[in-house]
Amino acid sequence: MADSSFDIVSKIDRQEVDNALGQAAREISTRFDFKGTGATIEWKGEHAIEITASADDRASAVLSVFQDKLIKRDQSLKILDASEPRASGQQSKIDIVLKEGITSEDAKKISKLIRDEGPKGVKAQIQGDELRISSKKRDDLQAVQQLVKSQDLEFAVQFTNYR
Repeated sequence: MADSSFDIVSKIDRQEVDNALGQAAREISTRFDFKGTGATIEWKGEHAIEITASADDRASAVLSVFQDKLIKRDQSLKILDASEPRASGQQSKIDIVLKEGITSEDAKKISKLIRDEGPKGVKAQIQGDELRISSKKRDDLQAVQQLVKSQDLEFAVQFTNYR
């Protein structure tokens, strides 16, 4: 019997993030506590979002609204790399970078974890910014998924290409 396998990836569902951003922008434009604060949230390039408001606490409140919308859309907050509020003239800004892909260091950590604590006979291969896990037994693959989910990693993890 051939090996079964799956991939561990860290991808962003851009459509869901865009929907969450749109919902947050609508809520900010209608909420009473944001009236007159000049609070906005918008895309800044392909993988960045900018929050602007008249004060640091309002900018942080906009970030909180955006995070709530992401959670409702089943997106991990680990995809966000938000800066501290910074003054820019009369306004306060927060830059958010969307993190995607697994770095080679993180991939090595996961493969070491699987070698040390995972079931025997499971192989992990690093392929670019993802990790291919293979084994003869599907039960072992499911055990590896549970092991990876139980870890507190600094990035969002998804499992794809389950064969």
